[in-house]
Amino acid sequence: MIKLIRSGCYYMGGSLVRASHAFMTGEQKAAAQKGTMTYQILKNHNKGDDQNLRLKFDAIASHDITYVGIIQTAKASGLQEFPIPYTLTNCHNSLCAVGGTINEDDHVFGLSAAKKYGANYVPPHLAVIHQYMREMEAKVGKMILGSDSHTRYGALGTMAIGEGGPELVKQILNKTYDIRRPETVAVYLRGNLKKGVGPQDVAIALCGAVFKTGFVKNKILEFIGPGIKNLSMDYRNGIDVMTTETACLSSIWQTDEKTQEYYKIHGRENDYKELKPAEPAYYDCGISINLSTIEPMIALPFHPSNAFTIREVLDHPYELLKEVEAAGRKLRGDDTFTLTDKIHEDGVYVNQGIIAGCAGGMYENIVEAYEILKGKSTGCDEFSLSIYPSSQPVFKALVDNGYIGGLMESGAIVKTAFCGPCFGAGDVPANNGLSIRHTTRNFESREGSKPAAGQLAAVALMDARSIAATAANGGKLTPATEVKYTKKIKKYYFDAAIYKNRVYHGVGKSDRSEELKYGPNIADWPEMIPLGKNILIKAVSVIHDAVTTTDELIPSGETSSYRSNPLKLAEFTLSRKDPAYVSKAKAVKADEEYRRENGKLPEKVLKDVELLGIRDDTIYGSCVVAVKPGDGSAREQAASCQRVLGGVANIAQEYATKRYRSNLINWGMLPFVAQKIHFKVGDYIYIENIDQYIASGAESIPAKLLSGKNVKDITLSVGTLTQDEKNIILKGCLINFNAAN
Repeated sequence: MIKLIRSGCYYMGGSLVRASHAFMTGEQKAAAQKGTMTYQILKNHNKGDDQNLRLKFDAIASHDITYVGIIQTAKASGLQEFPIPYTLTNCHNSLCAVGGTINEDDHVFGLSAAKKYGANYVPPHLAVIHQYMREMEAKVGKMILGSDSHTRYGALGTMAIGEGGPELVKQILNKTYDIRRPETVAVYLRGNLKKGVGPQDVAIALCGAVFKTGFVKNKILEFIGPGIKNLSMDYRNGIDVMTTETACLSSIWQTDEKTQEYYKIHGRENDYKELKPAEPAYYDCGISINLSTIEPMIALPFHPSNAFTIREVLDHPYELLKEVEAAGRKLRGDDTFTLTDKIHEDGVYVNQGIIAGCAGGMYENIVEAYEILKGKSTGCDEFSLSIYPSSQPVFKALVDNGYIGGLMESGAIVKTAFCGPCFGAGDVPANNGLSIRHTTRNFESREGSKPAAGQLAAVALMDARSIAATAANGGKLTPATEVKYTKKIKKYYFDAAIYKNRVYHGVGKSDRSEELKYGPNIADWPEMIPLGKNILIKAVSVIHDAVTTTDELIPSGETSSYRSNPLKLAEFTLSRKDPAYVSKAKAVKADEEYRRENGKLPEKVLKDVELLGIRDDTIYGSCVVAVKPGDGSAREQAASCQRVLGGVANIAQEYATKRYRSNLINWGMLPFVAQKIHFKVGDYIYIENIDQYIASGAESIPAKLLSGKNVKDITLSVGTLTQDEKNIILKGCLINFNAAN
């Protein structure tokens, strides 16, 4: 299905050719490196040199988990008005189901900020963030930065990147997004998908092929090849949004007449232009996908890369589900979690189906689900099916074309645009339940269960077509290629009046006389202290899992309702992975506060670390140690919550994503890398002259590790830091850095 090309390659003559077969001179290769779509877009947005990029984006976007913190941070740094178009959407906490008034209080704050500083504001239930940005803000050749990891509009010719909120703050304050030039990966598509195979099937197959080896980590995927013309725009968007799960930095697709038609339908034909690579164009590596060979796929719990064909699962259900069951039992800490009980004599049965969000809730996905379910029933037993169109315009088109009524007749429940099923704020399955979802992620606990409380459910990702086929069989796992249906799709019409009559369009219309409206849960950031000359760090959590997601660092779901109150939200840090973390981090923070008040650390700490001979001018903080932290969401709270609790560092073998490392830096935390994770909870790390090492950009930082009664010399690294990143760490966080400037 998918072939990886691990060496350089050229796009020439409409084909992908290995560099070793192209016989290019060095001069020709240098010219071809500038022939990619990626190179041209980055060049047009770069304020730095050719290798050290300093990017300015054309627009930014946030949803209601992140925009309050971003605006509060920018305000503390001197915000007067938004200098570029900013879209605030309300699709994550739109149910307002937890915490009384706090969710709607944040929405009111968002609207007041849009009026005061000049932004667009999309009210709850109107659209999920990425569908709105596709419909209204994407433009060919432009760049968009979003505070959500699935910020991907490459299929529309827009290079979009998902980052933590502080990176948006930098754009708001007219600073740049700084990064070394990323490598570019050619994703060459050929062939045509079979009926019953959808965009999620392609996406799951791609994630399965590249994620575990880090093949495209922090790189840009460039989709080219003759297979693109065989994909509708909904299919392209559906594949594109899932590229986040490969751990790539961003994506871009060549455009064609279908792209142009998409812009025309949405009343924005002037935002279209042809975009394609030059020939030859050089790529650092390549991926060749024969669409004709893609089968209906399933990503078993607990990651989108845990990819199998549905037929494999049906042929070997016990072996595959037993393996996931074992992982779930380890997670919950007992032997009561079950998946093998889903295996019946006639097949594998699931408890729930969901088609939703920026990946699943698009028009064509739901139409084909209707065609499969037409005249059938989802059944009157345990299995349930919920469908969330991705925007009100999509919902209206489905109503106008007669699809919604038919879905309701089949037993499906149709709801408004909402991201909850993607992050655990809606449709939480029963304990031991198995949900199949056309959404973006299926990390452990992301569906909303709480293993620490003895409850665990699981999600498998599938395409809407196979979910509908399964629903038509009452929950019996069924690939859509094995059912008969008519793939007949009525033309989509976009009703612009829906947004015209409800969205607050405030870009370029700031009114400084407007007052921000604060609810009782909206709190300012606490003080973050500067780095100091010497540093003593206590390891209060050590995680040996191969990968630690941001969901594990700060759980999603109902906890996100408290995201506007840093101290309240911090109480949930690592709550599902290491429940002892918060109390241990608070104890270290209390000792540091004692030091600042009394000029020295408490005697109990000094006695613990007397073998280190620490100096008086030493600050004290906690750290999290993990093998590979930061996969998943762009939410900066995964780092800021640690900082609020007195965290000063992470120590890792590597960081899963660039965005998590950036979040650590922007919150003034040291992103240490160690060759081996040989630390234990309670270990101390002492570094003298840390300020000098950071300021000078030292490649290696000597430290002393105290483990029990043994002291050993170790070496840490923080990798390459820009001058601004050095200064942010030295000042204690981005807020302090901006205030000083």
